[in-house]
Amino acid sequence: MTDRLQKLEQILEGELFYDQSPFHQGQLRAYSTDASVYEEKPLAVAIPACETDIIQLVNFATSNKTTLIPRAAGTSLAGQVVGNGIVVDVSRHFNQVLEVNVAEKWVRVQPGVIRDDLNHYLAPMRLMFGPETSTASRAMIGGMVGNNSCGLHSIVWGAVRDHLLETRVVLSDGSVVVINAQTNSNISSKNPLLNSIYNALFNLLVNETNQTTIHNNFPKKTVVRRNTGYALDALVEMKPFNAGGKAFNLNKLIAGSEGTLAITTEIKLQLLPLPPQYIALVCVHCTSITESLLANRVALQHRPMASELVDKFILDFTKGHPVYEQNRFFIEGDPGAILMVEFMEEAPGLAAERAQAMISELQQNDFGYAYPVLFGDNVKAAWEVRKAGLGLLRNITGDAQPVNLIEDCAVAAEDLPFYIADLQVILEKYKVAASFYAHAGAGEVHVEPIINLKTKEGVFIFRSILKDTAALVKKYNGSLSGEHGDGRLRGEFIASVMGDEVMRLFKEVKRMFDPHNVFNAGKIVNTPAMDSNLRMRQDEVMPLIKTHFSFPGKGGITTLAEKCSGSGDCRRSVVSTGLMCPSYMATRNEFDTTRARANVLRQYLSDPGDAAPFNHQEIKEVMDLCLSCKGCKVECPSGVDITKMKAEFLQHYYVENGIPLRSKLIGNFAKQMRLAFLAPGLYNFVLRTNVLRRNMNRLVGFHPDRTMPLLAKQTLENWSDKRQSSHAASSKKVYLFCDEFTNYLDVSIGQKAILLLEKLGYEVVIPKHRESGRTFLSKGLLKKAATVANKNIRSLASLVSKDMPLIGIEPSAILTLRDEYIDLAEPALLADAKHLAAYTFTIEEFLYNEIKQGNIQQEQFTLATQDIVLHTHCYQKVLSSSRYSLFILSFPFNYTVKEIPSGCCGMAGSFGYEKEHYEVSQKVGELVLFPYVRKLEDEVLVAAAGTSCRHQVKDGTQKAALHPIEILYQALV
Repeated sequence: MTDRLQKLEQILEGELFYDQSPFHQGQLRAYSTDASVYEEKPLAVAIPACETDIIQLVNFATSNKTTLIPRAAGTSLAGQVVGNGIVVDVSRHFNQVLEVNVAEKWVRVQPGVIRDDLNHYLAPMRLMFGPETSTASRAMIGGMVGNNSCGLHSIVWGAVRDHLLETRVVLSDGSVVVINAQTNSNISSKNPLLNSIYNALFNLLVNETNQTTIHNNFPKKTVVRRNTGYALDALVEMKPFNAGGKAFNLNKLIAGSEGTLAITTEIKLQLLPLPPQYIALVCVHCTSITESLLANRVALQHRPMASELVDKFILDFTKGHPVYEQNRFFIEGDPGAILMVEFMEEAPGLAAERAQAMISELQQNDFGYAYPVLFGDNVKAAWEVRKAGLGLLRNITGDAQPVNLIEDCAVAAEDLPFYIADLQVILEKYKVAASFYAHAGAGEVHVEPIINLKTKEGVFIFRSILKDTAALVKKYNGSLSGEHGDGRLRGEFIASVMGDEVMRLFKEVKRMFDPHNVFNAGKIVNTPAMDSNLRMRQDEVMPLIKTHFSFPGKGGITTLAEKCSGSGDCRRSVVSTGLMCPSYMATRNEFDTTRARANVLRQYLSDPGDAAPFNHQEIKEVMDLCLSCKGCKVECPSGVDITKMKAEFLQHYYVENGIPLRSKLIGNFAKQMRLAFLAPGLYNFVLRTNVLRRNMNRLVGFHPDRTMPLLAKQTLENWSDKRQSSHAASSKKVYLFCDEFTNYLDVSIGQKAILLLEKLGYEVVIPKHRESGRTFLSKGLLKKAATVANKNIRSLASLVSKDMPLIGIEPSAILTLRDEYIDLAEPALLADAKHLAAYTFTIEEFLYNEIKQGNIQQEQFTLATQDIVLHTHCYQKVLSSSRYSLFILSFPFNYTVKEIPSGCCGMAGSFGYEKEHYEVSQKVGELVLFPYVRKLEDEVLVAAAGTSCRHQVKDGTQKAALHPIEILYQALV
């Protein structure tokens, strides 16, 4: 097969990964999972660049008796994109909006267009695509068609099937056809296979016995979420089978077919006008799930836009969460569940009136104990809690974790309280806890049982719960799958819910379209056992891997890697706000996602027979483009901290393979700078001379086009030691952490920081300490970083207090004391490390707090006018907040500040200097930061606290960025 794949690779315009090289093997491992519990290494991964590539892949699969697995964002929950065939990833190249017709309200797109990006594109036209999943920031239209996605507002905006007008697809014979409502009357002479499909479907559906079977066995009409098997029930409602129906359109069947019938290359969608702008969100606080579901029946009588459930299980995981804690502002007391009911209206006040009418009826029926009504930005913040449900659940400690199993079963909304009550009996039978959340208004509550799939007993319970639930779904004449699909998870139980005759019809449909099993074999029909090819191994003793960082939980670093749910939050585009994941935003490669890194690492660490689980080039390859921005530490709902795991991996990898010279040089940055200060003039001369600098860059492995920061005339420590401070006798005392970057390169910023603080009435003391250790951490030299960290803890912890804090200028350095020091601290020093962290602040945080306490006055600054834009350092976004910088920069009377909506700048310490990373570094900068800065008027100041950020702005835009302290120093009067 390798020889044949090699020949295929030669004729494809796109990429094909299949061989035994570490890079290719890493790719295969990255694509072996989705957001489900399954894992199976594919034969190959194809990244088609054009439709011709897909045709070639279809022909190859046919002649070589393999299967193609279409994949977009890979957020499938039922294992739809997991298999041993060729994964066909359309997300990178098939991502264009092709045509919009505003008058007729439709759009034509490629399958790799992200749903939220599409609506961002359509917004100026006052149009939108309605169906929305909780993953809409990364879910792609192709995948949404495959699963017939519904989403938050499905009770009003419907499912994808309701809006799918036309598709352009590649059939199993390699032919390309366009399918729409007119296709049926024009196919006879155009495409033999499509003609055969239509004839066979007509014969199947015209049969009265088959029609009766469909009517009697598909979910009852009031079940609005219905995505089990193939949508034959939708076809028999159209002409000619229903004289009063709409024109026959085969796309009703394509929607929800999970890529098992054809591969879609273009999609035409019906659009909706933008929704009303005035929103009222009622958060009905209930004491139990049952009460909330009964309240839901009342809510639906008031015709809301959405009615969604969030239970206590999820709400509790927002407590203390670095992102979602702030979204708890609307929660009163300790509710057992909250029903979130949304109203939208065009007239101000009307939405609130409708909300109040519903609240009054709920109170009359004694449903709920609190009913806060949210408006404006608060609505979005509250909805983020609901959307983060699955990711937040992954923060459960221990081997028992929430599993996608019965989360997609749907019944009629009026049956929901009774169905859930019966389901709770099943869960109690197996002594299994579960979380309940999501689409109460549509009759589909996502129920996530907490099961330990690392044991055979857990796998038995896994199967048993689905089997029993399938019988329950049949009892209520519901749908086994509502929007997540059957895949390889629920396909095995379709027959038990819908009957053998319906399953026979489904298999006939598959044969009509795909007689050779070219498309996504083993999904919906002929599925493998639902408890085969699971991610987790059963009943194996996993040795605890000794690490340099402390990792919580009995499984240590392996447990952290396992927390990745596959939800794909790390696949957001630049249109979506957020930091994670900059390398993916630049490359659009699945291999460069947080998810891929976590999964590849997990696969090796969970192999009990591997004596050196870190010693794999495949892990090194997948970690290579991680910029260590820390975005995943807080933006991943499960808190999968790849920055921490990458550093840990590198240290172990070095033990087996040696430390590269460049990593040693970068890690020992402070030592290098001390040596350079023996001849600072010569050092700067080399860096100012292009030929010499370029040659030196090449020598150490930096990109020749990257400029280098120059040495100051003296270190900040020397300058401070030689001067007489000018602080007032009654001033407050602060300790300044003299980080290695400020001490050697950005000395003028350090000087201005000290002078600014003294002018504001503070005595500034630089205590004796080592460098921060940031450069060691950035290159994975954890042994050296731990030595530095523990020495600094010993030196500084006893000094700092509430009245005498430690403040720092360079975010990446000072925030290290709040973050990694705790994880690197010796056990005897852990309490001291936490004490030091508690009283360590960025200089922006310190000034913010002092201003708030009234210790700094606006009168101390100029009345001049100044416009400023702020780029916030990654670590500040993750471990602090941009609000401190925004506040202090706008503190002078006539200073105005806007934050640049950028993520990582792309420099990321040494990353942007390194020759092999330079191109990606520039691409990251070009996402938002560079274009934004280039458009600024000359008089607008650019603020950036990070030394690497300022250097990236300078190299990428030829404009100088200033540290916020420099701007405030200039503003002093």
